[in-house]
Amino acid sequence: MENKTCLQEEKESEGQTKQVAEEEEEEEYVMLNLDRLPNSIEIPPNAPYVLSGLDTLNPILIIDNKIKLVGKYEETIGTCLVFQEHEAHVVHEETGPSEANLFSGIRIMDPQQTPVKQIKPIAKLHKILRFRPFLESDDEDRPRQGAKKPS
Repeated sequence: MENKTCLQEEKESEGQTKQVAEEEEEEEYVMLNLDRLPNSIEIPPNAPYVLSGLDTLNPILIIDNKIKLVGKYEETIGTCLVFQEHEAHVVHEETGPSEANLFSGIRIMDPQQTPVKQIKPIAKLHKILRFRPFLESDDEDRPRQGAKKPS
């Protein structure tokens, strides 16, 4: 999942073509969905977690060393966008000619005005990893090392 192999052609001095495999890092974002968990399962805020088996059909998520969940990949309908939110101060730019305007073309931040929330897109998703509680029968059904996640 982390690496993608690209093929690149190189011309040799005799005019022959040679294929060379290069490894290239590729990030893939997956949304973790915990909506199907029963209300009886409470996840503490900032709890430590371990997510393993991302390259298998059913990854395992262990939260706070107590809650064990099993996941299943689902394709999204369309593309999901992920945004990052941050606060930014309102910036005013001085414009227009003025004899009194000593700061022409300068941006001025107003410390009295409350910061506004701004968002920027950071990723596109095509897969959702939906989790449910892990059952003892899941351990018996779970493929050992052979089954890999569909691409």
